Amino acid sequence: MGNPGTFKRGLLLSALSYLGFETYQVISQAAVVHAAAKVEEILEQADYLYESGETEKLYQLLTQYKESEDAELLWRLARASRDVAQLSRTSEEEKKLLVYEALEYAKRALEKNESHFAVHKWYAICLSDVGDYEGIKAKIANAYIIKEHFEKAIELNPKDATSIHLMGIWCYTFAEMPWYQRRIAEMLFATPPSSTYEKALGYFHRAEQGKTYLKLHNKKLAAFWLMKAKDYPAHTEEDKQVKHLP
Repeated sequence: MGNPGTFKRGLLLSALSYLGFETYQVISQAAVVHAAAKVEEILEQADYLYESGETEKLYQLLTQYKESEDAELLWRLARASRDVAQLSRTSEEEKKLLVYEALEYAKRALEKNESHFAVHKWYAICLSDVGDYEGIKAKIANAYIIKEHFEKAIELNPKDATSIHLMGIWCYTFAEMPWYQRRIAEMLFATPPSSTYEKALGYFHRAEQGKTYLKLHNKKLAAFWLMKAKDYPAHTEEDKQVKHLP
């Protein structure tokens, strides 16, 4: 038989190793719980600032966590970046940077969680914004992707009136596409995106339960920020502009 002292030391080391592993597991689990609690706290603060219309404060809060891997934080950061871009005091140069920044955050959110309706909704919105800087060909090509993500958002949350409304606007936009844009689309793509007023109306009725719609004088504003009703709270500067459309 081997040296009893060596055997005892080996047994002791094994016990200590096991206890160390157990301690590590407990500490790791506690860290995960703490991290989750912290994220929840940040989300509560973010949602309060959004509801209060504190666009810049919200952006400042969330940019502290821009390296986060949490999809809930990232899609809110995409939205906040876009909202700051829409502020009247934001320069054109800053606006462009923020629009692309918003899309990057939305992309990362999508990579982290493809099962969240808001991730798909904000990815579609941010991708549409980028089209303003990339020309008609990119804009039309992106339209297919935008539609796909709005549809996915609706599939994941059939009760989200905003996603349904935006899908209606997508249909309306392509139903009323001017002949010259349609001609360009036909030259660039074998099957350009198209839709009908009937499809648009179907989404509008579904989103608004048959309420009367404002005529879409401003496609961009109407596409993203038409209010559910006149008394819908305005959270951003763009919301306020839309609420006062004639």
